[in-house]
Amino acid sequence: MNFRSLETFVWIARLGSFRAAAQRLYTSQPSVSARISGLEDELGVELFERTGRRVVLTAKGRELLAYAEKLLHLHGEMLQVVAKSECLQGSIRLGVAETIAYTWLPRLIERVSEAYPAINLELDIDISVNLADKLTSHDIDIAFLMGKVNQPGFTSEDLCRYSLVWVASPRLALPAGPVTLSDLAQWPIITYPRRSEPYAVIRSLVDPMNHSTRIHSSSSLSTIIRMALDGIGVSALPREIVSRELESGTLRQFNVEAALPDLAFSAAYSTAPGANVVRAVAELSLHTARLEGFDPLVETEADD
Repeated sequence: MNFRSLETFVWIARLGSFRAAAQRLYTSQPSVSARISGLEDELGVELFERTGRRVVLTAKGRELLAYAEKLLHLHGEMLQVVAKSECLQGSIRLGVAETIAYTWLPRLIERVSEAYPAINLELDIDISVNLADKLTSHDIDIAFLMGKVNQPGFTSEDLCRYSLVWVASPRLALPAGPVTLSDLAQWPIITYPRRSEPYAVIRSLVDPMNHSTRIHSSSSLSTIIRMALDGIGVSALPREIVSRELESGTLRQFNVEAALPDLAFSAAYSTAPGANVVRAVAELSLHTARLEGFDPLVETEADD
């Protein structure tokens, strides 16, 4: 009996499919089938019942699952404590919200490479709603996303936060002083996707003032910035994202009478046994965010 066969068995049990487990383990479906056949021959029992394209655990399979998860957890813990970091191999699928990709993600990649030189990172840049779905369906291992994942078997730790500033192209004739909500509602607003927290907050602010306010949403930060630069409308973005545009004067900051809440991000990942390296990378991300000045426990203040 080897740990590769046990890991394969656990992933089939979690995903309910030989094909899904093969994709998760970066191997072929025949290889997965061979590992399970060998495990069943060694134990002398059937571990799965085949029901169409999906498989379910037999009674003996359910008994084995508890032991297999414990063994994988101890194996991962042993490697993390005893083995040299270069001996820890594999791929971590990391889902990242674009706001983080724009800021301190490159530094994290450097730190992971230094700490775990044999670990490969596979990056998936997407909106937070999609990242949460991908995490719970085991398509990614860790998600850096806005909000938290409140699902059994997953944990979410406060990661970082960003304050939002209102920006616009100088070509827009905005008033010099603070802008009222009623004035703000006269301008098209460019913001995060419809199912995001920033969109909901901005909509709640301007709707009472003007139900006809145009809100252009996009899942691409580069598109939002481009639209603001072109004078299509105003936008509220993290200062770190538009620092170069503000310094060059291609965008200017203006103040609004109502403050926007910070964007709060978390690192979410599975608490399943055997995910020691995943947890280690998640902890490294928390440390990196703090080193880069994005402390999740420090409330940032909106400009007056």
